Amino acid sequence: MARWEPNARLRLVQAAVDLFGEQGYDSTTVTQIAERAGLTRTTFFRHFPDKREVLFAGQEEHARLLTAGVEGAPATATPLAAVAAGLDALTSSFTPEQREFAPRLQSVVAGHAELRERSAFKRIALAAALTDALRRRGVPDPTASLAADLGVRAFTTAFTQWIAPANDQSFPALARHCLTELHGAATALS
Repeated sequence: MARWEPNARLRLVQAAVDLFGEQGYDSTTVTQIAERAGLTRTTFFRHFPDKREVLFAGQEEHARLLTAGVEGAPATATPLAAVAAGLDALTSSFTPEQREFAPRLQSVVAGHAELRERSAFKRIALAAALTDALRRRGVPDPTASLAADLGVRAFTTAFTQWIAPANDQSFPALARHCLTELHGAATALS
């Protein structure tokens, strides 16, 4: 087995998505994922605590990028502009490889209640990270949490649009557009 080859984490994610699509989430074992990736079970567990988490790889990095983007926004930025800076930082990090296998990943998650629940927790964690970053900028609640919720909704909506086969726009442009639309919708509520 090619245990020491680079990109073990990505190879495990891709192997898991392939196997989940071929034989179902419940029927796939960690051993099968590791073998498909050309790795060992031990290597799998160095990267992920269980097979569910392989589908949510990078959550901590996503939160870090969002936070860094918000922190790097100009001091004069509005809360929504700071969220947009966070979205730019995060969405710019996505690769063509991620876009390629994302539809299969979404299909696996959509087909399993436990994975849909884990996906919801991921969105909550991203919103909490954004909210905390905005609070550190001095944005009070409920403004901070509302801006964060809009940001996460923009991210998830833009992600679905970005991975669509007919899409020709960049992920950052889609996220910015979705954030603008959501802001407009929120403004129209009054």
